[in-house]
Amino acid sequence: MSMKSFPRPSDLPVPTGAEGWEKIYPYYLVFQDGLKEIEDEKFWFCDSQHWPTVFKPFETIGGEFAVKCLGQYNARHLMIPNANGIDFRIHQGYLYMSPIPVPEDQIEARLPEFQARIGHYFANWEPLLEQWKTKVRGTIDEIEALDFSKLPDMVPMDDILSGKAKDGSERLLENFDRLIQLAYQNWQYHFEFLNLGYIAYLDFFNYCKEIFPDIPDQSIATMVQGVDMELFRPDDELKQLATTAVELGLQSAFDNTDDAEATLQAIAEADGGTAWLAQWEKAQDPWFNFTTGNGFYAHDEYWKENFSIPLGFIADYIRRLDEGQTIMRPTEALIEEKERIVSEYRDLLDDEQGATFEAKRQLAATAYPYVENHNFYIEHWTMGVFWRKVRELAATLVEHGVFAEAGDLLYLNRNEVRDVLFDLVTSWGVGAPQGPIAPAYWPPILEERKKIVAALKTARPQPALNTPPEAITEPFTRMLWGITTEQVQSWLEADSDNVTGMRGMAASPGVVEGVARVVMDASQIHEIEQDEILVAPVTAPSWGPIFGKLKATVTDIGGMMSHAAIVCREYALPAVTGTGNASTTVKTGQRLRVDGTRGTVEILDLEDSVPEVSGPGAHSHAHATAAS
Repeated sequence: MSMKSFPRPSDLPVPTGAEGWEKIYPYYLVFQDGLKEIEDEKFWFCDSQHWPTVFKPFETIGGEFAVKCLGQYNARHLMIPNANGIDFRIHQGYLYMSPIPVPEDQIEARLPEFQARIGHYFANWEPLLEQWKTKVRGTIDEIEALDFSKLPDMVPMDDILSGKAKDGSERLLENFDRLIQLAYQNWQYHFEFLNLGYIAYLDFFNYCKEIFPDIPDQSIATMVQGVDMELFRPDDELKQLATTAVELGLQSAFDNTDDAEATLQAIAEADGGTAWLAQWEKAQDPWFNFTTGNGFYAHDEYWKENFSIPLGFIADYIRRLDEGQTIMRPTEALIEEKERIVSEYRDLLDDEQGATFEAKRQLAATAYPYVENHNFYIEHWTMGVFWRKVRELAATLVEHGVFAEAGDLLYLNRNEVRDVLFDLVTSWGVGAPQGPIAPAYWPPILEERKKIVAALKTARPQPALNTPPEAITEPFTRMLWGITTEQVQSWLEADSDNVTGMRGMAASPGVVEGVARVVMDASQIHEIEQDEILVAPVTAPSWGPIFGKLKATVTDIGGMMSHAAIVCREYALPAVTGTGNASTTVKTGQRLRVDGTRGTVEILDLEDSVPEVSGPGAHSHAHATAAS
């Protein structure tokens, strides 16, 4: 019997207006006719967990660096016995991945190298992790120092007297090259510990499955989960600021946080405002280097650059506190539940098994926090500074007349931007009266590319391409993305117009019923009402401030170690991840039953038209979501 298949890349219709989309991306990122036979044999899944929006050409840098660097640690650094890297392509604007297995006859030879390399890291975890933070922060500092200001009208006299013998235009060229290289550098650092975190967790996971064949996946995750993680610090800072505001009686100053300047001025003029503002200033470095997106796109908004975002979250926490709600995560209950589960399973083992169990658990628990903490340092902090420097460069190019508007830069890939910079410094250096060639060359190309990107955004991506394998065994694909044999088959069968339910990964336990709120991107999270069930293609860890309002979370993609799964477990919210199509199947306002223990989502009403639920965000914390 032949297996059901997803469409081949060449079978997908191109959205009207997006014809010729392939040419806006570098050749090595798109499927090739000359490799069609090979590429059609491979199974590809769409990573909408990290890249849920169509790429503008310059934005592919995040996908390229992330997936390349993930692969290098599997295939070249750690020599993981059964997993090389992940091949990747952009198709119709979205990123597709295909895990690369290690040939069976090479696995045994990689084992000694793998064991020696991970042994070094696990034996020296804490000092190496501190060294990692120093490396990453050093890179961020270097990016911050890059200068993309306008070229001067003439070389300063000091440069003449010093014998520098350069015109200064090399600054733009060298700093652009350095910007790209530094971003690449921190993405290499990103995966130095991430893959180790997964390895430690998977080692413990597999041991638990061996000695406790019927143990739920959620119980294993609970036994190693971290409670005090750096990724939660930005949200915790906001909660502390809200608590201080209530203690100082500053609530009225937060009536209109859309006007950040007026809000901060009102606080400054209020009794106790000076003390609050000092706490506010202290929280910003580094914790406001945070975005409501995921850091991969130029349009992501950062708290540090738009104070209305953190002030709005603080205002919501203030309202919830005034209503007598608890806004802090239930950390004590989480720790108690973790210790209960650990004790119950450990008591089933003899002394030798118990020692092995505890050693593996402790290693996984030590490595586990990095699985989320790296997000703050790389996706949020590094990329926030990176995009700020890109905007500075774009503004300078507009000032020099290269582009009509700053956003035009994003429709060139990074190699094309380098060419434009050389065009600029050449015309500037020789004093050409007409200026750079770019304004005569790029406008029609930019117009076409903008239309193509807009057209690509009109179609949702296919969850996968080509025929899936009979069994999906690659561990990272299963744990992070939730791409399992069973889940892929459920995606293939989800072709009915009368869908009443979906199945996904049982990511965080509990059973609740409630009203759905479909959120397709971060700009909509302010619409979420109290006690709604969030349904989204994917959630970002930075959505922490809204999790206290939710009854449950449902996502299209993600496994047990995905961001949505981890954050929901930390907030004691039921979660079902990896449903494949929940965000396009469910309508806002429909009633759902979410069973995070079994991994099912049931639509309780199927009206064709469901009114939208509107209004500002509600304020109290949902406690009844911690069913287990």
